[in-house]
Amino acid sequence: LGLHDLRSKISIIPQEPVLFSASVRHNLDPLNKCEDKVLWKALEDVELKQIVSSLDQEIKEGGTNFSIGQRQLFCLARAIIKNNKLLIMDEATANVDLQTDAFIQQTIRKNFKNCTVLTIAHRLNTIMDSDKVLVMDAGQAVEYGQPHELLKSSNGYFTRMVKETGPATENKLRGIAEEYFKKDGTS
Repeated sequence: LGLHDLRSKISIIPQEPVLFSASVRHNLDPLNKCEDKVLWKALEDVELKQIVSSLDQEIKEGGTNFSIGQRQLFCLARAIIKNNKLLIMDEATANVDLQTDAFIQQTIRKNFKNCTVLTIAHRLNTIMDSDKVLVMDAGQAVEYGQPHELLKSSNGYFTRMVKETGPATENKLRGIAEEYFKKDGTS
C-alpha cells in the first residue's frame, strides 16, 4: 500500500478546521464524486442542513462566514461523506463549546461505530467512553488500557488527570467510564 493510497483511506479532523474559499459542495466533496443527496444527508447528520441554503453557497476563506463550531461540523460532514475506516480527531473539539463537543462526540459514535477512531484530546470527557486510552507524558507512553481499568490505579497518570478536574467532574468522568465498561466491557 503506497503512501498516497494510505492517506486516501484516512479522515482527519484537526483542531483548526480546514475550509476553502469555495462552495459548500466543493468543501464537502472536492473531487465531485458524490450525489447531492449524500451531501445533504451529511449536512443533516451534523445539523447544518438548516443553515445551508444551497450546495452552491459560498464558504469564505477559512470558513470565516461560519462559527468555529459550524466549521468543525463541516469537517465532520466531510469525514462522514468520505466514510473511511480510520478517523483521526486531533484536538478536534478543543476550540468549541461543551454543547458542540458533546454533539460531535455523539455524531462520531453514531456514524463511525464500525471504524477505528483515534482521538487526540486534553478534554477527558471526549475519551472516557473510548475502548482504549494511551496516556502520554513528555512524549512517552506511560499507560494504556480501558479508561475504567486505568482508573483502578489510585496513583496512575490517568487517575491523577481525572482527579485534577475536581470532585464533581471526577465523579462524572468515572461514571461515564463505568457505564461504558458495563455496556461494552469486552473491548
